[in-house]
Amino acid sequence: MKIMLSVICFFINLQTPFAQQERVDTLLSKIILEKNENKRIDLVNDFLGNTAETDPLLDLANSQKILLHAQKNKDKITEGVILSNIGYDYRALGNTSKSFEYDLKALEVATGSRNEKLIGNTQLNLGHNYKDQADFDKALSLYKSAGALAIKQNDSLLQCWTYANVADVYIQLNKPDSALPYAQKAYELCIQIHYIDYLPNILRELAEVHAKLGNKELAITYFNTAAKKAFEINSIRWINSVYGSLGKYYFQINQPDSGFFYSKKAIDVVKNTAFSNKSIDASKQLLDVYENTNSDSAIKYFKIYKTANDSLFSTKALQETQAMRLENEMREQKLKQEKLAEEEQRRQDIQFALIAFGIITFIIIFLLLRRSFITNTKMIEFLGVIALLIVFEFLNLLLHPFLERVTHH
Repeated sequence: MKIMLSVICFFINLQTPFAQQERVDTLLSKIILEKNENKRIDLVNDFLGNTAETDPLLDLANSQKILLHAQKNKDKITEGVILSNIGYDYRALGNTSKSFEYDLKALEVATGSRNEKLIGNTQLNLGHNYKDQADFDKALSLYKSAGALAIKQNDSLLQCWTYANVADVYIQLNKPDSALPYAQKAYELCIQIHYIDYLPNILRELAEVHAKLGNKELAITYFNTAAKKAFEINSIRWINSVYGSLGKYYFQINQPDSGFFYSKKAIDVVKNTAFSNKSIDASKQLLDVYENTNSDSAIKYFKIYKTANDSLFSTKALQETQAMRLENEMREQKLKQEKLAEEEQRRQDIQFALIAFGIITFIIIFLLLRRSFITNTKMIEFLGVIALLIVFEFLNLLLHPFLERVTHH
């Protein structure tokens, strides 16, 4: 009987990789057929959305296969989305330097493609890295830029993500009044587009906002609803996030028994999983509580905290991340300088075109009106053609930025 069960389990496990490969192959065939750039972005985001929140290791494996296909076919749009998604996966796994590396690559590819929807997606994920390092000004700048592009592209999913993350930044800055409208907008969009994978996180944000505003009953209701939704989509990550925040809140309102209960559950749910680094906040909370009361428990949670903290904030990782941040700032400055130089050159070209047109027009009028001069028809025709070409060049210089925006370059 045991042998039979082992054989059955073996075949079940064997089928899982084949099923995943079949799903990836189906996506790749759709990507090849889809000529619209924005729809290709949606295809990839829809495919990877749930997996990124529930199983980052599987998501990473799938993303690597799609990345190879995109690079082979020189599909810069799919490549940019996948590079950004890989950065998101590494962030979930606690590898900050790798996350930053891939997010910067993604933004570079997106900028080169000049696709605004893709640029918005990559700015969003890059903003997460700055938020994690408490560089809230830079994070807000990236989130709001991504949000503006999302509105321009009528991308409800990207709007939902950006609103939720702006709200999260304001929560961390202890500005609940500023966070509330963004969290509410994110929630409304989630419901509108039936996007449940991110709903637990948004509900947690609403709970934290109301907790800071002193609305105790409303905060606990939102926390409980967030936990329920996290279980419905089987997301260990969001269960940990909700329980950790709920435990912290119970300690704040002087209900330590509930605080201990939910903080411990937050640690237990990610134990021995890909999200084990997410135990850092809850273990630090328990370490602080036990530090002066229970030495054995304090040692236990200190070890958990130290392990999670070291994996997330090792000296090497921080140095690598800092170096990449500096490189990114230099790249941004270079792009700004190049853009300013291009705009200045265009202004000069327009001025030169107008001057040339003015001179030739003056000469033609002069020749036509001068009575003592026998008009040379061929000369006037030649000058007229030159003037016409200059007018075309002037219109091209004048309308080029508008046409770039309309046609997406």
